[in-house]
Amino acid sequence: MTKDSENFYVLTENAVPEVLLKVVEAKRLLDSGRESSVQDATERVGISRSSFYKYKDAIFPFHDNSKGRTVTVLVQMDDIPGLLSDLLAVVAGYEANILTIHQSIPVNGIANLTLSVQVLPQTGDVSMMVRQIEQKDGVHFVKLLGRE
Repeated sequence: MTKDSENFYVLTENAVPEVLLKVVEAKRLLDSGRESSVQDATERVGISRSSFYKYKDAIFPFHDNSKGRTVTVLVQMDDIPGLLSDLLAVVAGYEANILTIHQSIPVNGIANLTLSVQVLPQTGDVSMMVRQIEQKDGVHFVKLLGRE
């Protein structure tokens, strides 16, 4: 791995160190206008400004709904008639814009689906959308491949 390469991880909230969660909260306060300076925001959440600056570009909430953001997921699923339609209905229910769909030819009754969606301002919580897809009968797993 080169020094310039980056690896990305998706963690559940309970696995994230408290300082990183506080950085996210400080960023939210600044973005919402509830705090006008980094000093005020960091004091309010209880972290140092140096911690904020160290981590501010390294952590973001998964459900960040900035217009134009693209999320790509890999879904391993059974080859069951109607399952793809059910998964797409979940995406439509969250008002995300489907950009690409690629389903592999099923092997031994299992197919891989790569799905890229554009997150719009009206899109619901993307992490909840992913959880709802994961809970569908016939879905083996959902893996986040990327977020731009």
